[in-house]
Amino acid sequence: MTALAPPSLGLYDSWAAAVAEFDGAHIDGAAIPDEENSDTSREACERLIAQTSTNRNPSVPPAAGRVHASAFWITSDDEVVGFIQLRHELNDFLENVGGHIGYSVRPSARRQGHARRALGLLLGEARVLGLERVLITCDDDNAASARTIESQGGELQDVFDGSAYGCGLKRRYWIKL
Repeated sequence: MTALAPPSLGLYDSWAAAVAEFDGAHIDGAAIPDEENSDTSREACERLIAQTSTNRNPSVPPAAGRVHASAFWITSDDEVVGFIQLRHELNDFLENVGGHIGYSVRPSARRQGHARRALGLLLGEARVLGLERVLITCDDDNAASARTIESQGGELQDVFDGSAYGCGLKRRYWIKL
């Protein structure tokens, strides 16, 4: 059963295996800086856990250019199968190409419905925060992610040229909560 778990050292081995499957590539929703995507050490996991705890704390101002965010590990039977993050508000970058929600499922766990179920669970978290709607984006050529977003009520706003932000074409969807 797909569930959302806050980052925890109790899932370290599974987290490390999941991160390793991305082979150093950017991992949407994982809250891992790109320069650390290949670091699966226990120390890297500890840093990530501390940072995600700070990022979700509204009493701590976010770093410049960042917003408060809640990061979760997508789990199935106590195994980390992916990552998902809810940004509590939008800045210019997020409004144009990043959205409120980012997620990734590890390659070995794709096409099993984890992203769809995790997104549904995270929408409940967005409601708790008081959001009335959320923006979710995906690459224009990512048909699987587009289907995931649409399965949760995503309505396509447009396809945006994200080249000014270092991205390609982005499909921007809104989900009413």
